[in-house]
Amino acid sequence: MRLLLVEDDDHVAAALSAVLARHGFAVTHARNGEEALQALLPGEAAPFGVVLLDLGLPDQDGYEVCGKIRKRTRIPVIMVTARADVRSRIHGLNLGADDYVVKPYDTGELIARIHAVTRRPTTAEAAAAPAETELRLGNVRIELPTRQVSVDGAKVQLTRKEFDLLALLAQRPGVVFRREQIISEVWRTSWEGTGRTLEVHVASLRAKLHMPALIETVRGVGYRLVAPAS
Repeated sequence: MRLLLVEDDDHVAAALSAVLARHGFAVTHARNGEEALQALLPGEAAPFGVVLLDLGLPDQDGYEVCGKIRKRTRIPVIMVTARADVRSRIHGLNLGADDYVVKPYDTGELIARIHAVTRRPTTAEAAAAPAETELRLGNVRIELPTRQVSVDGAKVQLTRKEFDLLALLAQRPGVVFRREQIISEVWRTSWEGTGRTLEVHVASLRAKLHMPALIETVRGVGYRLVAPAS
């Protein structure tokens, strides 16, 4: 994923860019609002997946930049700033920011929030997409409205988080979900201290479904669901 980092402090930008690169992001650094807006002009390069926007920019206020970004594109914007008061957060969200992270922040949480906002459908997409009520993966049936799972017609009792985890992976069989992304989507929190919980839930799902190969561990990255043969 390409990511636009709007940050006037080169040292902060370099450190954060290095961390993001280790997590698979291709980072473009803009030092002010004008550079950011120029980077978002239509061009031959692949579009950005998200914008990390600092509010304390040297040429124009970050709120103003956010408003201009939102007028020209629906790319998710995460405001990253030291302004921690509630009024500032509300103002940023009202301008169209998708999330608001206060400095100093935990990088694990920031990465989880990036994954969360990039997985949210836009209003138009949500309105156009038909409501999916059932997922079928070979002999596994997942009924979303009733939150029921069955294997070969036999119901399997899952906890709320076990169901949420299975449903998330089943939406895109074969696609690797990063650990941080799963924690953000299912537990609505950051990766710190939650890794063991994820491992336990994956093991429990494998045992309850009697399908140890259904959820594959991708070492150092995360998990993916391997659809069983019909």
